[in-house]
This record gives sequence, C-alpha cells and structure tokens, in this order.
Amino acid sequence: MIRYIPRHRVPLLLATCGAFALAACDQPLDFDLRGGAGAFSTADAAVNATTDRPRPDNRGVLSYPNYQVAVARRGDTLNDVAGRLGLSASELSSYNGIATTAPLRAGEIIALPRRVAEPSPATGAVGTGPIQPAPVDVTTLAGNAIDSSAATPATTTLAPATASQPTAQPAATQTGKEPIRHKVERGETAYTIARLYQVPVRSLAEWNGLSSDFAIREGQFLLIPVAQQAPPKRTPAPVTTTAPGAGSPTPTPPSAATPLPKDDTAKPAPAAAATPKEPLADIGKQTVKSDSNTAMAYPVNGSIIRTYAKGRNEGIDIKAAAGTPVKAAASGSVAAITQSADGVPIIVVRHPDNLLTVYANVGDVAVKKGDNVSRGQSIAKLRSGDNAYLHFEVRKGFESVDPAPYLP
Repeated sequence: MIRYIPRHRVPLLLATCGAFALAACDQPLDFDLRGGAGAFSTADAAVNATTDRPRPDNRGVLSYPNYQVAVARRGDTLNDVAGRLGLSASELSSYNGIATTAPLRAGEIIALPRRVAEPSPATGAVGTGPIQPAPVDVTTLAGNAIDSSAATPATTTLAPATASQPTAQPAATQTGKEPIRHKVERGETAYTIARLYQVPVRSLAEWNGLSSDFAIREGQFLLIPVAQQAPPKRTPAPVTTTAPGAGSPTPTPPSAATPLPKDDTAKPAPAAAATPKEPLADIGKQTVKSDSNTAMAYPVNGSIIRTYAKGRNEGIDIKAAAGTPVKAAASGSVAAITQSADGVPIIVVRHPDNLLTVYANVGDVAVKKGDNVSRGQSIAKLRSGDNAYLHFEVRKGFESVDPAPYLP
C-alpha cells in the first residue's frame, strides 16, 4: 500500500535528511559494516596512529644523528632558509630540486646537504645536539637479574686499565625516535608512500607541510611520521575451506596494498666509482678500538654517539651497521636475558669481582642464561632497522659506573 505524503511535508523531510548527512561529515567515514549498524569504527585509531612532529629551533632546524632538515616558515623562499642557516642558496636548491626564489609552504621540509650548527637553548631548542633515542632503563627492565646476581669467586680482578680524567657532564639532549627520510621517486604519490610505510596520508602531509591536494615532486625529501607505539605482530590468517554454497572470502585487491610500479624507462648505467650524493652523517668523532691489554674490549666496532652520564645515560651507545656482531666485553657467565617493553632483547653478563656488563638493543641472541662466555665471543647481533646501535653498560653490583676506564 502506497501512502500519500502531503506536499507541505516534503520540504521538512528533505531538510531532515540533509541534517543527517551533514552530521555524518563530522567524523571520518567508515564503510566497514561487518559488525553491523552501530559497530565501533577504526577511523579514529588510524587518524591518531602517529605522534606530532618535534618542534624545531628558532632557525627551523630539526637535527637527528644521521641527517638534518629545516622547516620553512610562511612566505619563505630557499634564499631565506639559506640565509638563516649560513648555507649557499644554490647548493640548497640543487639538493632539493627547488628554485631559490620559489615560495615555500609553512611547515615544508627542506633537506640540508650538510650539517649546520647543532640546535641548543641559545637557538630556542629544548636541548643541545641532535634528537637522540630515549635511553634504555636497564635498572627497571633487568633489575631483578642484576640485584640477585651474587659475586663469583674472583680468580681475576677486572680493574680499570688507567685512571681517566673526570669529564664534564653533557648538556641535556632532546629524545625521540629518528624518522625515516624518504626521497620521492618518479611515479610515487603521497598515497602510495603512506601505504608503503603504513601511516595515515594526513599525518604524512602534516609532518611535511604538503598542500591540500597532497602534491609531491620527484626528488623531494619527506619525513615519515613516527608511530606512537610499535604495531602488534600480525600472524597470517589460517587457510579455510568453505562448504559448497556457503561462499568464499573476498581477497584484498592488489592495488590496495602495493604502490604504483617503478619507472622502467631505460637509464644510463651508473659510473664505476660514483661519489655519493648525500654527505655521510657525522655521528661521532670518538671511534672504538681494540686493545688486549685493557680490562674489557669494545663489544661492537663503531662510533660512540652517546657518552656516559650518571642519571641520564647509564652507559654508552655505540653506532654500527645492522647485523654487526655484538661480542662479550670480558669473560664471564650469562646472568640474565630479558627484553624491553618493545620486545628487544637485553643480555646481562656476570664477571668476577661482582662486576656486570649489559648489552641492550640487540637481536639474534646466540647464548642462553647460565652459558659461560669468553672475551670477544659473539653473543648477539645489532638488530635491523634505523636505530642500529648498542647500549652498553658496566655495573659494579647494582650501581652503574663509567665504562671508559675499563675500555681501550
């Protein structure tokens, strides 16, 4: 039966439908109706999946151990940015592929071809130097193992090799995770890059000052937003066979998971000994070395990026390539193997004279609790990823001590 609607009620009905449509625009649309009407939406979780970009100093500089970038102000050109940083405008233009007089958007990221003076409180920064990874709180994570480790019969006393001069305490540093710096290639869009790193495209735009149409250019450097927390590990879905007539699950289309194909245009072969375009990062002038006459040996061959500072950094951080072997600094036995909140292994080795060494931020652990290890024996490897460094501590009982006197 068709019910007649009086003509004077039609405008009211249309206005009501329009109000519902406008109300729906206040939140991100989520057409996933598998839970039925009224089910929770995952749109807010996707929008809030990343942290905010750190605040630059008064010059607009954001400094990390491996690179530096500048954040443009409204109305800036490359000439303005180069003038504030003391760089050549033509060098900055060639490195970023932008004309020196082209207007820049507020918040746009400009990659620096070489390092400038580090941020400090004098330039309006929170701390001094690059933004460093947060220190590992080994006392909390492995406290029980360290506290319960009894002194073993001291057959050999590990004493400092030489008395080192007391060093001045380093200034406060700003901590945070170093974001990946992506160089845009031909055929890529903001959407394909966001899918590649599994970040919201709006977060990518906010971090890099993109326009409302998310336009990017070939050769542009983008900072990939840092996730608020490590995503949970995904396990592959079990393969199921449905009964006849019950229907089969619809697979995800390939276009939703992979970026556009790479440019297959023929390109000239690179020169045999090409000079790298990007300057090597100056991650530290103090480089580790080996010496068999000292009480301990460096567990990793690399460069020291953070020194010992009681109360702020209870050990030293040594930068090296991912997969570099991590070796026991001295002979002893494995007292404990635990892990950080992110699931990263931490190894504690007990030595004579109630001495302990701690190896954090490692992977591929090759020993187990109770194993005897000798000096120089490989016990793990540096884990893969952007933050490939070893956090190494020396502890006298429960208290941390400066590792420098024990090392070459």
